[in-house]
Amino acid sequence: MSPNQTLSRPSLLSLLLLLLLLLSLLSLCAAHYDPPPSSFATSGWFPARATYYASGDPRDSVGGACGYGDLEKAGYGKATVGLSTTLFERGQICGACFELRCVDDLRNCIPGTSIIVTATNFCAPNFGFTADGGGHCNPPNKHFVLPIEAFEKIALWKAGNMAVQYRRIKCRKDGGIRFAIDGSGGFMSVLISNVAGAGDVTAVKVKGSLTGWLPMSRSWGQNWILNADLKHQPLSFELTTSDGATLTSYNVAPKNWEFGQTFEGKQFE
Repeated sequence: MSPNQTLSRPSLLSLLLLLLLLLSLLSLCAAHYDPPPSSFATSGWFPARATYYASGDPRDSVGGACGYGDLEKAGYGKATVGLSTTLFERGQICGACFELRCVDDLRNCIPGTSIIVTATNFCAPNFGFTADGGGHCNPPNKHFVLPIEAFEKIALWKAGNMAVQYRRIKCRKDGGIRFAIDGSGGFMSVLISNVAGAGDVTAVKVKGSLTGWLPMSRSWGQNWILNADLKHQPLSFELTTSDGATLTSYNVAPKNWEFGQTFEGKQFE
């Protein structure tokens, strides 16, 4: 066909059909596109080791170094973990979530399995042993201590001190963030639990109806304290987590709140 000739009607129709086919294919691809996961989920896997403690161990009822109290009543169940010094970060990591899987032990690992656990406790070092000779939680070891119920989801109990891989992931929790208020007079202590998203809270502010926003200080774990008398005022809270996300829950506690009560606020997505 010469440059001066025009396309015939059948040729135009063929081009239109081809164009429609290409558009439909692009639409189909877009419909099945999954957005990239969070920055936690895209982080790589890192080597560590894990042991377990027996069912009925007292640490389930006392809650350990993060201050959550009875882990069953607090909603964490057996999906919990104690961390060695290197991982614990002096308690700031409390509430963070990890995914663990068993590796390198073909006899004792359960293939294709992993568990998701929340950091609720601290595994203290034992400097009577070397880090590679019994001091499992001594620096610089990265060590996880699991309830046996969680351990047996990824490995046989006889694996003992086993090699694992771990990665930090976003927490998913049922219900809102919980604020357990304690103290007396002009002293207030608030235990913060059931936090989704990053999970580990790095800053807290509280506001009464007669005050501005007052920064709280970390006491230990996820217990936050303030010297102020906020009785007879509805309380609002602002939380910031380790990924920089901030969430404000207004009027979490009503005007007639009392020490010893627990209230529920909004939740991170």
